[in-house]
Amino acid sequence: MRYLEDTAALARKDLLLELRAKETLPSMLLFVIAALTIFHFALPRGTSDVAARGLLWSALVFTALLGLTRAFVPEREQGMFDALVLAPCDRSAIWLGKAIAVLGFLVAAEVVALPAFAVFFSGLDARTVAAVALADVGIAAVGTLFGAMAVAGRARELLLPLLFLPMAIPIVVGGIGGYLWFLALYDAIFALLSWAMFEYVVAETA
Repeated sequence: MRYLEDTAALARKDLLLELRAKETLPSMLLFVIAALTIFHFALPRGTSDVAARGLLWSALVFTALLGLTRAFVPEREQGMFDALVLAPCDRSAIWLGKAIAVLGFLVAAEVVALPAFAVFFSGLDARTVAAVALADVGIAAVGTLFGAMAVAGRARELLLPLLFLPMAIPIVVGGIGGYLWFLALYDAIFALLSWAMFEYVVAETA
């Protein structure tokens, strides 16, 4: 119970900070809508549904990267990352709390992005929505781990994309193909690995 309370407190902290500052979510919304608008006018008429879905997943991955870049910004700007790591809670609870907050930002952005895609392109089916929901879990899990790795580096904004984007390729492949079982397996494996590795990652970066 203490573990769950710590996780909930950490996730609530990040969500409340975002509600007050209004920095991460507005930028994600602006980016994904701008990207989909550009894709809408750039694609020729008669483009296949597969190509349209590919552009959707590209927009979602880069929107997620924008949110992940800011996942540890409050602690970094205030010099509180070491204090967060030394807090009297299991370090994996830090990862889980951050991942839940990132997942919340992704879902909020996609509540706007998916209807926009349906309007701009050829509609939206339930399989695509399910694929996006599964992908969000994997993105939040892996991205939060890599965000913690990158936060201590000098080239943080460069390091995170280099770490995250190769790991996002299976998500894009599974999403475009609608392979729900593949996305669920990806989530299970990499969420478990990220949860187990986080303590060792922050021990090196703190």
